[in-house]
Amino acid sequence: MILPGATDTPAGVPAAIRAEWVDLLGELESVKNAITATQARLTVALDEATRADEAWQSIRAERQGRGVPNQVGAALRVSPHAGAGFVSTSRVWVTQMPHTFAALQSGVLSQWRATLLVRETSHLSLEHRALVDEEICGPVHLAELAKMSTRRLIARIKELAAQLDVHACVKRNAKAVTERRVSIRPAPDLMVYLTALVPMAQGVQAYAQLKATADTAKASGDERGVGQIMADTLIERATTREPGHANDVPVTINLLVSDDTLLAGGNQPGVVVEGAPSGAGVVPAPVARNLAAHAIDTDTAWLRSIYVNPHGRLLATTSTSRFHPQGLSSLLRAREQGICATAWCDAPIRHTDHVTPHAEGGPTSLDNGQGLCARCNHAKQAPGWSQKTTQLNGLHAVETITPTGHTYVSVAPTPPTPARTQDTTPMRNASFVPATASGREGVSIAGSTRRGDGNTSADQLAPVADSETPSDAPATPAWTPAVGMTGPPPGHNPRSRYSIGCQTTPAHGAIAYRPTPPPRPRSPKQRAARSTGPAARPPSRTGRADLSWAHPM
Repeated sequence: MILPGATDTPAGVPAAIRAEWVDLLGELESVKNAITATQARLTVALDEATRADEAWQSIRAERQGRGVPNQVGAALRVSPHAGAGFVSTSRVWVTQMPHTFAALQSGVLSQWRATLLVRETSHLSLEHRALVDEEICGPVHLAELAKMSTRRLIARIKELAAQLDVHACVKRNAKAVTERRVSIRPAPDLMVYLTALVPMAQGVQAYAQLKATADTAKASGDERGVGQIMADTLIERATTREPGHANDVPVTINLLVSDDTLLAGGNQPGVVVEGAPSGAGVVPAPVARNLAAHAIDTDTAWLRSIYVNPHGRLLATTSTSRFHPQGLSSLLRAREQGICATAWCDAPIRHTDHVTPHAEGGPTSLDNGQGLCARCNHAKQAPGWSQKTTQLNGLHAVETITPTGHTYVSVAPTPPTPARTQDTTPMRNASFVPATASGREGVSIAGSTRRGDGNTSADQLAPVADSETPSDAPATPAWTPAVGMTGPPPGHNPRSRYSIGCQTTPAHGAIAYRPTPPPRPRSPKQRAARSTGPAARPPSRTGRADLSWAHPM
């Protein structure tokens, strides 16, 4: 692209042309802020229209507009959480802070600075918020606002708020103390941010203690940096480990990795599946093997198999239960790699949901299931939303239609590629989910046994391909094991109500539930006879437990 007044080479551009580029940058920033104001007005109009329509449908007030944040987030290509924040902020701009909205519309105020005005006045009354709005963003103050830095803007807002309502400021500080917490979120290069939100005095004291410990260690000749010593000391004290043993902490982690990467030295990366609020992350193949090896050395590793078809899709898993059983929920989380299945949503999975609702006949199965965060699961229950399952390039996908008719398709991530033989015949046991957990001493891996002492026979680790199955081997059963399950004895069908990979409907159809009949009332004479005399005995049960739901042999 050739910029205005320039050639395709940057050399020899006059200073006047570069000055025009700087002016153009400022004008484009003003246009961007004005576009944000227009988006805010459209968002408020959409929210009000949706609430009015749902009120006409007699929907409770607290449930009106639940799907608007998801619609706004999808339109802006951001997460539903960010969409909800934009909806609430836009409502304040348009209805409560007209001067802030006018400054945003004229391009003087950026979206972030306008959001700070809403955040720092959230504890004030409408009258006091309006006074702050006029004092900072009024027409006579726009020139001063354009030159004010962000930190000075925040200080000015807090100063005005304290002058107008000091009691509200005190209440806000007291409420903030009740919101102290510890959180974790992913960082680049397989690191995490471990954050503690605590009162200022406690935080300063903890930091000073860690800093003093690091200075003492540096003075004694420790070669680590001050920041490294502080981080190691924090982990050692939080996990009650001896100094210098921060890396010896046994962790619990779910790692989705192919058998080729885990056992054969493959180069395909693995995926850390949720397991913690930090969500998921891709790890290189050597790091994945080191994680599993470290867990084996500390005797905290166990392996769970997940079976896939030749196309790489996880096998179907069904249940007759209304809710997803634990095994099926784990499989859904592994398929989504721990992240909400909604497009542009990066929140960790909190709910396992039916794509086609159970009330509408949707089965509790792997194909009809999806992992969602709480917000997305509640939003899809709003009027006008519909979903259906589909496939895209052989992968599980969900098509979502919003009340306005817009369609969005979310596709499940591609699972790790399984190992294959020389004739490219796919493995029957295609991938593994190693996870560290205490109390497990042995597990079956593709026909081999993992012992608690960490010794595994090398010739037992090679998976058996379909082409290597002897001709006289028994036929494959009608069901396929999954999630580390083993099959029933030969000649027996599974009796559990949780069927693994069941592909056909039983010939007998649905079995009706027959409740136990109520006991017949006894006469006073019979009750007196049972409660008196030397042969008196406790009353027996009048009926047997009804087992009519059980699968016939």
